[in-house]
Amino acid sequence: MPDLSQPGERATVATYHRWYSAGWVLFGLAPPALGVADEPTAVRLPVWAAVTALGLCYASLRGHAERPAVRPAAFLAVLVAGMGVLSALLGGGAALYVVSLPLFWIHSPGSRAPVAWSGAAAVVSVAAGLPREQWNPQFFGGDLTITTFGYAAGVGLGLWARRVLAQGEERAHRLGAALEDTQRQLAAAYQRQGAAEERERMAREIHDTLAQGFASIVVLAEAARENVRTDPARGSRQLESIERTARENLAEARVLVGSAPREGIAPDSVARTLRRALDRFAQDTAVAVEAELGDAVCDQPTRIALLRCTQESLANVRKHAGATHVGATLSCGDEWIELEITDDGKGFVVAEANGFGLDGMARRLAELGGALTVTSAPGEGTRILAALPAREEAAA
Repeated sequence: MPDLSQPGERATVATYHRWYSAGWVLFGLAPPALGVADEPTAVRLPVWAAVTALGLCYASLRGHAERPAVRPAAFLAVLVAGMGVLSALLGGGAALYVVSLPLFWIHSPGSRAPVAWSGAAAVVSVAAGLPREQWNPQFFGGDLTITTFGYAAGVGLGLWARRVLAQGEERAHRLGAALEDTQRQLAAAYQRQGAAEERERMAREIHDTLAQGFASIVVLAEAARENVRTDPARGSRQLESIERTARENLAEARVLVGSAPREGIAPDSVARTLRRALDRFAQDTAVAVEAELGDAVCDQPTRIALLRCTQESLANVRKHAGATHVGATLSCGDEWIELEITDDGKGFVVAEANGFGLDGMARRLAELGGALTVTSAPGEGTRILAALPAREEAAA
């Protein structure tokens, strides 16, 4: 049967029923009522009474589809009785029987009940319409044949329709189960993807903040251990830098675990923030730093990305480049903000680089619609160019 729990299916079935009801009244009830207009009162009034009773009973059944005033079984009983009365009064009722066949399948569950109801209606209609001359060839060649053929055709079509509907329900059930299984698999895949992306984000944040801070602490601690005896003033400055870096790492750790808000970069202070990072690098490594930082106003994600790119580039210079000079340029146009960091270190083959830092920078910039360009060669230093769309705080 159609899935009547769906509004669309209910509306379609209701439309079909309305059309069939109109056809049943027009071709089933109207012909007997009109056909006896010229008959004697003894025939005319009972026919009209039977037709009216059938119409009212059917209207009561269809008037409230969810809670009908007449139960379907009661209506079918009245229908069978009405067919018998009309067949007896009119000398046959094959036409009404054929037109009414769908009612037995519409208002009966399963397959056995419609077969039984339609068979009972056929027997009653034929038996009540038998003329006094029971072997009248005209009767056996007309109403009996039509009723018998109609019953056989109705049973065949009804069983076929019920089988098709059952197969459709089974197929819909299988498709629904497959859809639910697919939805569960998609949900699990999205969950795994989200977990993987979150792990990647956390790994990038840890690498760009905590790991770089710890690496700086290790280098500064090694240098301070040597300078405590030979150059106490410089060793003291290095110890202060270790303390400052450790406090910053602690603050970053609290941000990563969600126990503190992400703060520390004022709305229009990206140039000053990068300047502090460059000054710290120059102080800790004694590498000459030349910076030209323009006044760039951008949103918070852009400022954080520029700071992380600067920190990662300086960490790579500290660990790998062996440079004596670092240059930094921040420029802002109408559409793009560009950060360029160069060094005169030993360089490397870009195609062979497989570290997490450069890949993390590229991913961070790509998430904001930007791009990372790395230019380097052995013995020729390195150039890092980070480009991001210019987005002001208000636009963000």
